[in-house]
Amino acid sequence: MTPSTYQYDTIYLPFDTNNFLWCISTNKNYWCFVLKKEFIVKDNALINASYSLSLVEQRLMLLAIIVARKSGDLSWDIDNWYGKPVQISAESYAITFNVTRQASYLALKEAVKNLFERRFRYQEERVKGVAQKTSRWVSDIAYIDLTATVEITFAPVVLPLITNLEKHFTSYEIEQVRNLNSPYAVRLYELIISWRTTNKTPIIELKDFRNRIGVLENEYQRMELFKRRILDPAINQINTHTDIIAQYEQHKRGRSIIGFSFKFKQKKKELVSIKEEQNTLKLISKMTDAQRHMFANKLSELPSMGKYSQGTESFQQFAIRIAEMLQDPERFKELYPYLKKVGYR
Repeated sequence: MTPSTYQYDTIYLPFDTNNFLWCISTNKNYWCFVLKKEFIVKDNALINASYSLSLVEQRLMLLAIIVARKSGDLSWDIDNWYGKPVQISAESYAITFNVTRQASYLALKEAVKNLFERRFRYQEERVKGVAQKTSRWVSDIAYIDLTATVEITFAPVVLPLITNLEKHFTSYEIEQVRNLNSPYAVRLYELIISWRTTNKTPIIELKDFRNRIGVLENEYQRMELFKRRILDPAINQINTHTDIIAQYEQHKRGRSIIGFSFKFKQKKKELVSIKEEQNTLKLISKMTDAQRHMFANKLSELPSMGKYSQGTESFQQFAIRIAEMLQDPERFKELYPYLKKVGYR
C-alpha cells in the first residue's frame, strides 16, 4: 500500500545542499525520503512578462519547466525538442503542493480546459530595438484519464526562455512557492527575487505592475481594494512561507499612487532547530518496522517508561502502543533517550 492511499500530512526539511527530506505521516505509517531539490529557472524576459494564470495553471507550468529541464540535462539541441511533450502526473502535483490526489485530479482536469488559450506578453531585445511579443504558453495540451497525467507541449518561443540559459535569468527552489496559495504571491515572489543582487527592485509603474502579477484591467481598480485583496495578502504569504522577508513602498505623484518598489532580505535559517529535526527524521527513516516493534518491546519493560503506560494494559499492549508512538516525530524525539538505553543507535 502506498502513502497516497491515505489522507496524509507532509513535512519538508533541508537535508543538505542539493536535497531535502520529504516525510509523509498518516494515521498508520510514517515514511521519509531524501529527494533532490527542484529548481525553477526562467529567463528574466519571462520573469518580467505580463500574464494572468490561475494558481493551478501556474503550478502546472512550474512542474512542466522542471520536467523539461531535467529531460535534457540543460544541454539539449533545442531544435530536436520542439513539438515534444512533457508529462506531469496528478501524483507529482499532489506531492509537490501538498494536496490530496482527488484535489489534484480535479485541478489538473480544470487547468487543461483553459491553459491552451493563455498568452503572455514579453520583451525581446533585437539589434534594431525592443520587440513587444505575445505568445501562447503551449502548442497543445491533453489530459489522459487512465494515467491521471497532463501532457504539455511548450510553444516554440517558450523553450529558449527556460533552457540553456547562461545570463539574465532567475532561479529558485520550487519548495519556496509550494505553500503559496495565491497566484499573485507566486508572481510577486518571482519578480522580487529577480533583484537578488541588490535586494531591492526599481519602481514598477502601477499599470505595468498589475499586468505582471496577473491582475486584469477591470479587477480591483480602487487602490484600497487592490492593496487589501491583492498586494498585502501576497506580501504576507511571501513573508510567512518563503525564504525572504519583503516590504513595499508606494510612490505618489500628487495624491495618486503611481507605482511600487520592494525591498527584501534573506531569512536567517534556524540551523540548530533544523538540524535537530533532520536528525530525528533521519533516525525514523532508518528504523525498519521490525526494529520499531523490537525496540517497542524492550521499552515496554523499562521501569522508567511506566509514566507512559495506561491503566492495566499488558506489556504486549503497551509495546504495540509504543510502536505506534515511534512513528510520530515528536514522540520519537521524546522517547529517543529511552531508545538509547535499550541499545538503539
